[in-house]
Amino acid sequence: MKKTLAAAALLLLGLTAFAQEETPSKFKLYGFIRNYMVADTRAVNAGTEDLYFYMPKDLSIVDGNDVNGAFNWRFVSLTTRLGLDVSGYKFGTMGVSGKVEADFYNLSGAVPILRLRQAFMKLQWDDCPVSLTIGQAWHPVAADLPHMNNLETGAPFNPFNRSPQLTADLALGGGFSFTASLLYLNHYLPTGPAGKSKDYYKYGLPEVFFGASYKGGSIVAKIGVDIVNLRPYTTPQNDWTWQDATPAPKILVKSLFTGISPFVFFQFTSGKFQLKAKSILAQSGEHMNLLSGYGVASFNDNGTVDFTPMQDWASFVSFSYGKKLQAMCMIGYMKQLGTTKDLVDNQLWLNTSADTGISEAFRATPTLALNLGKFTVSLEYNLTAARFANTVNAGYDANAARNSRGLFDPAQTHMLLNHRFICMTKFNF
Repeated sequence: MKKTLAAAALLLLGLTAFAQEETPSKFKLYGFIRNYMVADTRAVNAGTEDLYFYMPKDLSIVDGNDVNGAFNWRFVSLTTRLGLDVSGYKFGTMGVSGKVEADFYNLSGAVPILRLRQAFMKLQWDDCPVSLTIGQAWHPVAADLPHMNNLETGAPFNPFNRSPQLTADLALGGGFSFTASLLYLNHYLPTGPAGKSKDYYKYGLPEVFFGASYKGGSIVAKIGVDIVNLRPYTTPQNDWTWQDATPAPKILVKSLFTGISPFVFFQFTSGKFQLKAKSILAQSGEHMNLLSGYGVASFNDNGTVDFTPMQDWASFVSFSYGKKLQAMCMIGYMKQLGTTKDLVDNQLWLNTSADTGISEAFRATPTLALNLGKFTVSLEYNLTAARFANTVNAGYDANAARNSRGLFDPAQTHMLLNHRFICMTKFNF
């Protein structure tokens, strides 16, 4: 009996000591109520009640008139946000923090419904230079956003993507760090023969990212590379004809290709002034909301397909000055540089969020914001210029006007402008 009581006492003491190693979490609720009033001078390709702006639409001539050249506007409270930060939890030497964030983004008919934006945990250990982020968070290439108050925050001149990921950050000392990630495409999908689909990625290999950064004083600098692996065809396509006029055999599933996208980022801060700049040379970067894609380079006798990515250069420079009265501006530029190999029969799939006839674009977004504590009202002017191929009117395939590397003859293009005016009100809590 005494031995039993002694064992129970020891077990109780052990459980008590075990429990004392655990520190409870702290919770912080946050969010904002946000309203947008937006007006455009022509029809646009955009999402979320036309708030998430990609590009102006091309000419559409009916009876001699451009039906896309009409003024339009909207006033909505979409993207109002709710979030919960969790911090302070500790179990032994391991600390765990996290974030759950959602907003009213998707629509069910005309009614906004809640959408998950971020849901991740971060693990850190005492005296360990490595931390892990697990869950849906900002893509490492997209995390540093330009200065502006519009919903697209720079896309398609800045990568825009949040994805489920396993990211390891290694602190090297002296302000230097190294980052490695495995990512799964979820909300922001690649395009392909069947439109946007997870299947091109699900049957491929994980997307990976490797990067290095420096943070010290007024400077933040980053370099990195994103590598995406896609398998556009996983089943035979009966409507395809090969060189020997036979249907595609089942070996088609082996047709895997890789896009490699290096980028650089720089940030400088001094007092109330901040400058940011980012540039990416993207291959098949449509999953990052860039105006990119890929095409067919060859149909092989063994039943496989060789693909070639469209290369795009996208860059921005932005600045912000002031606190109560804040002036901001972003200048962005993107240009398609062509595929890495010649295309077969101009078979090319590009980001379906904008007209496929765009080869070059420019954007400037001067913004003035008044910040009164947690209340903000801002006015933004968005000038976007896009260069289109001369393939006016729906039903004409813009890809037919491309050369073997997927580029248009500059002499056979035209430039269109859209003037967007945005008034935003926002109350943070």
